[in-house]
Amino acid sequence: MTHIEQPANILRQGYAPATVLSSAANYIMNRDEAFTRTFRTYVRVRETGPLHLKFWHGNSVDSTWDQGKESVGGETGGEWRIEAAYVADGGTDPDGGVVENSQVQVTFSGLAVKNVAPGESFWSDEVDLELPEGHFLAFTWTITALKPGKSVPYNVEQNLASVYETPGGHAADSGAAAFKLTDNLQLLPSFIGYRKKVSRNLVFFGDSITQGVRTARDRYEFWAARIAKGLGPDYGVWNLGSGWARSYDASAEKGWLDKAAQGDEIVIVLGVNDLDIGCRTADELLGDLNSIISGIKRRQPEARIILGTVPPFNFTGEREVYYREVNRIIRENPPEGADRIFDIAAVLAMPSPEENRIRPEYMSGKDDPHPNGLAGSAVAQAFLDWY
Repeated sequence: MTHIEQPANILRQGYAPATVLSSAANYIMNRDEAFTRTFRTYVRVRETGPLHLKFWHGNSVDSTWDQGKESVGGETGGEWRIEAAYVADGGTDPDGGVVENSQVQVTFSGLAVKNVAPGESFWSDEVDLELPEGHFLAFTWTITALKPGKSVPYNVEQNLASVYETPGGHAADSGAAAFKLTDNLQLLPSFIGYRKKVSRNLVFFGDSITQGVRTARDRYEFWAARIAKGLGPDYGVWNLGSGWARSYDASAEKGWLDKAAQGDEIVIVLGVNDLDIGCRTADELLGDLNSIISGIKRRQPEARIILGTVPPFNFTGEREVYYREVNRIIRENPPEGADRIFDIAAVLAMPSPEENRIRPEYMSGKDDPHPNGLAGSAVAQAFLDWY
């Protein structure tokens, strides 16, 4: 029988999040045949030097993608196998290769191979790596899907990190020749930790706006990353932003909420996708936010909740009415259990009466209201001044 390790106390085992890159999963591989592929991802870590790394992974989807046809929040992954996994010095240029002779194998209960059961969660063993200042951490693993159909959860949004993949078992390769850059497939462990004592663990819990989607690859310009930099490494910061996520993914009280509840403080910035693709009313969204807060408090009574207003996303018509109503209530009569309110909408929005629209200089594209790197800087400064 497979031991299913619950995600409790991920942040209370002496390991802090090593990166502010989100590795939340919003999609799942669904192939017509079994496969073996290798994935290499370059991660900017919060501290370099001698690192004592440990990885936790949960084989499930965190949040719903699109209308839920392909993946739904809380859906378990299939059966798959880790054939080999390595960490390495990725150098200063994430070009598909790693620094020669820098790779260190990651093991699981002393074994290089790990069979993963549907819904299983598990830790790696600790691994030591010396990483020079300014260098990327490269994480590489070869994964086999044992049969056709759904297998490995991953993140399908625009990659914020350089990710390479290749067919077959190339995890031990240090060269770049076999690898091809991919733009919308990030497959990483759910938690990348390093041995570190921190004064407080801060969790950012949101959608693509929290994840940082549409900001520059490998630059870490999104506001969660900038806040982490401003707070410094004495604060653990876990980014659980997930593209296209909505509040009802979290209020369903599955694995994504379990992870968020690990924090000493949880910053919740959700609602854009509820009002948009989720077609929720103001009352429904507020009900889901209430459920999220009460669910976290049940799991972690001492946790402090920072609830964000819903960021502007150029809503019109009925969606705009609901957007304005939700933010009015959050500001004037916030849900029970919300300890503080961070008005992110006020930072990003146009002046009255156009508060439903994001400032044009903060848009990531002419027709894309996702906040850009400039917006990330503005939000981070406002948060740090307020916090």
